[in-house]
Amino acid sequence: MINKQRRELYGLHSPASDFAKEHGLAGADWYLCEIPRKQMKELMKRTDMPAIRDTILWIGLAIGFATAGVLLWGTWWAVPCFIAYGVLYGSSSDSRWHETGHGTAFKTRWMNEAVYQIASFCMMRNPTAWRYQHTLHHTDTLIVGIDPEVLAMRPARLAGIALNFFGLLDVPGGLRQILVHASGRLTEAEKDWVPVEERPKVYRTARIWVAIYATTIGVAVVTQSWIPIVLIGGPRAYGAFMHILYALTQHAGMGENVLDHRLNTRTVLMGPVNRFLYWNMNYHLEHHMFAAVPYHKLPALHEAIKDDVPAPYPSMWAALKDVFRTLWRQRNDQTYCLKGDLPPTAKPYHGPVDGLLPDKAIRG
Repeated sequence: MINKQRRELYGLHSPASDFAKEHGLAGADWYLCEIPRKQMKELMKRTDMPAIRDTILWIGLAIGFATAGVLLWGTWWAVPCFIAYGVLYGSSSDSRWHETGHGTAFKTRWMNEAVYQIASFCMMRNPTAWRYQHTLHHTDTLIVGIDPEVLAMRPARLAGIALNFFGLLDVPGGLRQILVHASGRLTEAEKDWVPVEERPKVYRTARIWVAIYATTIGVAVVTQSWIPIVLIGGPRAYGAFMHILYALTQHAGMGENVLDHRLNTRTVLMGPVNRFLYWNMNYHLEHHMFAAVPYHKLPALHEAIKDDVPAPYPSMWAALKDVFRTLWRQRNDQTYCLKGDLPPTAKPYHGPVDGLLPDKAIRG
């Protein structure tokens, strides 16, 4: 019961929400590493070519693996083809949704919007509602009761995280949300952040998606084949495992109610394949501190601020070991969190390591 009560603090109308607002944690000023103005202007410069190249490769690979899987249907050779297709659809779409949602991937606005719409469909996230939701996450990252995108609460729902490796919570939840939107309604939480004038877009998109999914199911029934569902909608479940692993490396196990991204966001070094799939979001600390920098400039941004931030994790496996060890410990000790050591050249952490614990919102 105690754990259940503590998880309820993450709700957007919980005592922790009031606590965060009363103590100046909501919409606050965050610590920023110092970068010369000229260098920052160069880092923020947008261009189309890197994202055009990566998008052509992403879509081309997806079509190629899907085609191979269909041609090999009924043999075991189809399995690796569909796993690869599933990861490109159900995991890699998350970073495409994310970066084009920020409007930084391409210089050309319609290109950002086109990829954003495609990736939103793949991830079952309404493009209008989620754009506003993600803004809250960036404004108040891991501020308990304010940030709607906390993946690993204290204590984390470990069974839920495990189920989502196969989309077993996110997919039913996403489909349910689509049906709610298609009926001309929002969830209670969405009413807090989706402006009234934007709501017709939410409903219209959902109705188009319902038509697409209904057609897919209809074709599957008529052809008596699972192929349509394996190609559309299904990959959000069977290809979600890398999405969850990537997401866990972002903030899980780190400080809450702090105003320094060096305390609540981590950077992880990854190889070229993962960096392509994840669109450089492994430089997550850099992204949160300077969200206007395009994904292809994040390695350069990392070099620019490396003397003022903790050393990056050397690999995804090293980060995940720390994450799972911490989440397991937080089952019984919700005061524990990870904190990277700053180099001698860095400025001290901005504020306490773990801020004002949300438990105090209940204790008064």
